[in-house]
Amino acid sequence: MELTQEQQALLDGAKGETMAKVVKTLVMYGEAFGARRMVPVTSRYGHTVISFGIGVMKPVYELYDQLLQAGAVSKQPFSADPRPLDKNVPSSLLQDIVFKFMYSQQDHYEDQLRKLGLMNDDAYTCACYLPQAGNRPERGEVLSWAESSAVVYANSVLGARCNRNSGIIEMMGSIAGFVPEFGLLADDGRKADWVVELRTTSLPDAQLLGSAVGMKVLEKVPFVRGLDKYLGTELNEDACAYLKDFGAACASNGSVGLYHIENLTPEAVDMGESLIRPDAPVYVVDDAELERVKNSYPCIWKDLDATPKLCFMGCPHMTLSQLKSWTVKLEEALKAAGNTRVVIPTVFTSAPGVIKEFNKTEYAARLAATGVVVSAICPLMYMNNPLSKKMPVITSSNKLRTYTSARFYSDAEILEKITKGGK
Repeated sequence: MELTQEQQALLDGAKGETMAKVVKTLVMYGEAFGARRMVPVTSRYGHTVISFGIGVMKPVYELYDQLLQAGAVSKQPFSADPRPLDKNVPSSLLQDIVFKFMYSQQDHYEDQLRKLGLMNDDAYTCACYLPQAGNRPERGEVLSWAESSAVVYANSVLGARCNRNSGIIEMMGSIAGFVPEFGLLADDGRKADWVVELRTTSLPDAQLLGSAVGMKVLEKVPFVRGLDKYLGTELNEDACAYLKDFGAACASNGSVGLYHIENLTPEAVDMGESLIRPDAPVYVVDDAELERVKNSYPCIWKDLDATPKLCFMGCPHMTLSQLKSWTVKLEEALKAAGNTRVVIPTVFTSAPGVIKEFNKTEYAARLAATGVVVSAICPLMYMNNPLSKKMPVITSSNKLRTYTSARFYSDAEILEKITKGGK
């Protein structure tokens, strides 16, 4: 790999053995993917996926201690994925005991993050790019981020450039201030390998469509035609919320780090079909295909007919507009069902900054009146508890379905279940 004089000096130990190891790690990572050079990280903030102080991460804590002792901290403040715990989220006494044991290093780890460069104590969210969260990169900026749903959003909707990094690689890039140039950082890596032709009779559920696309294209880049028919050609709040959920499902049900939406996402607007590789295959998605994909999902509940004990919405975290719109939908559905409160314990998760803004609106009291709990928790980390895994939990998040025992339902189905139950 060709390094600048400054980069070579760091590799040779000009700023100590620890920094040399950081650079060596990045060099080895880049060479494994054929990178020929390093490029500067140009974004104002970073983002790390590791946010939970679980005992088995002892090697990570030791690594971070070494970095801190050597003064090797992030050159940019960074946000982190959501915290794993919230006392307001329903749980049993036994679950709480297990949680305390599982995340026994949480306080220590958060202290390490603060010393390494955490933005602030409200910077825990998987949707760091939301306006209220404060970490929204500009188009063309080079990022050193981890977190699959955040990376795919930054690449696709914002037009920034970032590879799907691990939490450790992300931190190394943020400390060094540069990352190897390959994959989605290069122009050729951002070309579309697949064309997705949308031929549904209505706007598909975002999580279901993203799942179908992710499972089909895997780690490749899709160019989606026909979605602008329903979303329009402006990246407004509703369109961005839809793409947030679509991208998260693409990234978790496949390994998609970038997608293009015809006439909507920045690169698709500017370059159009010139983004598509000449030999790109076509994947047709119609109503029948979405139904086929949905029916393929396994359910690992011991009792398939069990009454749900908990519902999680917001993986990735909900936007301010989603919290507001779901408040209205809940009120209307509860009234129609003859109920005043949800019949299944329900948790809406969102970023701390979004929740603060939401609490300033009239919608907050209205949502609370329905019995829904709003939390900044990570639902996935909640479900990692062995006792949580045994619970019949429902969700409209394909990411949560993929990584846990939670059962997937569409937004419309979720709304009916939490407002009507068995009625």
